[in-house]
Amino acid sequence: MFFNDVHIMVYVAFGILGLIVGNILPHINKRLIEHKKVFDKSFFTEYPKNFEPHYIHMMLIAVIYVLLLYKFGLQPNFIQNLDLIKYMILTPMLFSVAVIDFKENIIPNRLLLTMAEIGLLLTFIYGISDINLAMDMLLGMLVGTVIFGILTLLGRLVSGKDAMGMGDVKLMAALGLFFGSSNILAISIISFLLGAIISIILIVSKKRKIDDYIPFGPFIVIAAYISIFVPFSAILFVLLKVFTLGLYKV
Repeated sequence: MFFNDVHIMVYVAFGILGLIVGNILPHINKRLIEHKKVFDKSFFTEYPKNFEPHYIHMMLIAVIYVLLLYKFGLQPNFIQNLDLIKYMILTPMLFSVAVIDFKENIIPNRLLLTMAEIGLLLTFIYGISDINLAMDMLLGMLVGTVIFGILTLLGRLVSGKDAMGMGDVKLMAALGLFFGSSNILAISIISFLLGAIISIILIVSKKRKIDDYIPFGPFIVIAAYISIFVPFSAILFVLLKVFTLGLYKV
């Protein structure tokens, strides 16, 4: 049985891989928070001792891996499979960003640096076959940095405190290398809309005060996945509809 020209057993294998990654990830997050090396000798001794299934992480990452495989399929050569590979690598890092930022109000620099290094490596590999695509990925890093850098500075000037952390700026710079200029712009807009909507709901429901800090990393992560699975043309159409109050027509 095949789905999108991929045998069902390949989907099963990707799902199993997602379950494994999802179960290891909380242990990696813990070590990042505690400023420990992620994969040293102690990790391989502590992990078996503290083994405990993390079902939510496992199921979410397994589902995402299967969806990524369905979206991109398996291509005949390595370069054509790069989109699938890069988003599979990015997924556990995005989960770590969302979970750690939500719990600790911080995104570890080591995680962001690793993300940026992988993004630069992918940019180089893409550039071997398509220099224009590689340049767009570098432009995406610049666009992500500038947009969130300016908004962070404006927030600091207006409110006298950090509306967003520098971790968000670094995160958008790194994601720009994965998504390119157009998609990182879409991620910026979507994340701000999500952040605004959730913040208003929390304030109106009196679960947060207007001057409380709300971690922005999870909104960026959700926006990133929307960008992965929803075509850019569809995102653009919806955003134009929103900003023109429904007046925009094709």
